[in-house]
Amino acid sequence: MQKFENLLLSLEDAILTITVNRPDKLNALNSQTLDEIEEAIQLAVDNNDVKAMIITGSGEKAFVAGADISELAQLNEMTARGFAEKGQEIFQSIENSTKPVIAAVNGFALGGGCELAMACHIRIATKNVKFGQPEVNLGVIPGYGGTQRMTQLIGKSKALEYMMTGDMIDVNEAYRLGLINHIAEDHDDLMSKSKDILAKIMNKAPLAVGMVIDCVNAVFRSDENGYQTEANSFSNCCKSKDFKEGTQAFLEKRKPEFTGE
Repeated sequence: MQKFENLLLSLEDAILTITVNRPDKLNALNSQTLDEIEEAIQLAVDNNDVKAMIITGSGEKAFVAGADISELAQLNEMTARGFAEKGQEIFQSIENSTKPVIAAVNGFALGGGCELAMACHIRIATKNVKFGQPEVNLGVIPGYGGTQRMTQLIGKSKALEYMMTGDMIDVNEAYRLGLINHIAEDHDDLMSKSKDILAKIMNKAPLAVGMVIDCVNAVFRSDENGYQTEANSFSNCCKSKDFKEGTQAFLEKRKPEFTGE
């Protein structure tokens, strides 16, 4: 796999693990790291050997503790919009990936780190994790989609409370609110749970899995009729080889062998 300065990539059993690797900076997202994440996601999407992804952080303290404040402090009115739009575009590429992406959250997930986790399709966190959008403490707001995704995930009232106070969300509250899917005992359990879920998903028809992602995302696209997207996707599934294989295997009482065609 390609090597990056701020990311570690590992491909095993068709799962690409992308590890943000700036432990001395609590894996903070600077511009270079964002560029590398964008490139790594595109590599995964284009690589037929990759069926799913895990995004995690290096070290024991942080998943991603936020944006790089030294870069953030240099922004002005003219440069800030492009800064936000670039981050939004990269995180949208994760959200819109037709290959499933799990955030394996192993420590602080604050600011841009929380936004990165929320862009993934599923989130699993260890017991020590704290989430949050504390940008108001810096006189700014979330810029990488946090105001939108947190509201989608936990509801308007709670999202407003946490983003206006800047308070952190501990792992039990995150689970109660629906911000995360599962709590893991430790790092080994975190990675094991992530891989088990992805292995189960990868046994299903890849085209159908990708269309589920697209249809669910359509719920939140204001310019799109999600029901029509669902009907179109259902129709497309029914012309696939995987549909014929899945239905035939069911009738023959055997395990289907999906090819993604």
